[in-house]
Amino acid sequence: MDASEIFKKVRKIEIKTRGLSNQIFSGQYHSAFKGRGMAFSEVREYQYGDDIRSIDWNVTARFNHPFIKIFEEERELTVMLLIDVSGSNEFGTRSMLKEEMITEIAAVLAFSAIQNNDKVGVIFFSNQIEKFIPPKKGTSHILRIIRELVDFRTQNQQTKVSESLRYLTNAIKKRCTAFVLSDFIDTGFDEALQIANNKHDVIAIRVFDERETELPDMGLAKFKDTETGKTRWIDTSSGSVRQQYRQWHLDNEKYLRRVFLKSGVDVATIRTDQDYVRQLIALFQRREARA
Repeated sequence: MDASEIFKKVRKIEIKTRGLSNQIFSGQYHSAFKGRGMAFSEVREYQYGDDIRSIDWNVTARFNHPFIKIFEEERELTVMLLIDVSGSNEFGTRSMLKEEMITEIAAVLAFSAIQNNDKVGVIFFSNQIEKFIPPKKGTSHILRIIRELVDFRTQNQQTKVSESLRYLTNAIKKRCTAFVLSDFIDTGFDEALQIANNKHDVIAIRVFDERETELPDMGLAKFKDTETGKTRWIDTSSGSVRQQYRQWHLDNEKYLRRVFLKSGVDVATIRTDQDYVRQLIALFQRREARA
């Protein structure tokens, strides 16, 4: 993809996702992802009924009558986008590829974040950390992120979600809101997810394609695993073969439900032929209802 094509694609994504963020998500985002800390605002004289634990003893001693500290909710957040760039996301049988939907969702979240004056950073990962963009504010920073999303190519095609979660835990010291955007075709990230969510507020955005849930009957067909590069012939007319594939999918679904529930991570599961707007709004509303 040359520079002009990249620019056109970035511009197209910017127009679509900025519009969605302005019209739909800014208020929902604001309510669903409030600041989790309390910041010192000012001191004032003590009034009857005030909590004595809030007394500022230094100021009280200086003026010889009681003053209390006033705190307000910290509104500014740091938002981290953990983007799966492994080979399995180069797949889609309906309206778009998984990687294209991940790009759009990431852009919507990024624009929603900067409208709330939040910092946004990105971790690109496969089976290792591919690139880290430190959190910053501003539209130009978001456009840089979108350019990277559109044009980023990795040599490592396999997936290891745990690597991205460990990196997040170690690299981001202050509590942040972290969206993990992936198809989550992986296992063994239970502990890393639990640790990351204890320190940060982790949300899983799982993108999948309908054809990944069931193997169609189309006779003898050649398949390529985009993560390993291996190809093999599979007789899809065999009922037992299709059942084995379906069982693998059901086992993976069961594993993911268990992991997300145990770690307390909110999740939105979005199919490539679905409207991701509705799914994100539903996620925001669930979080707002608990606030």
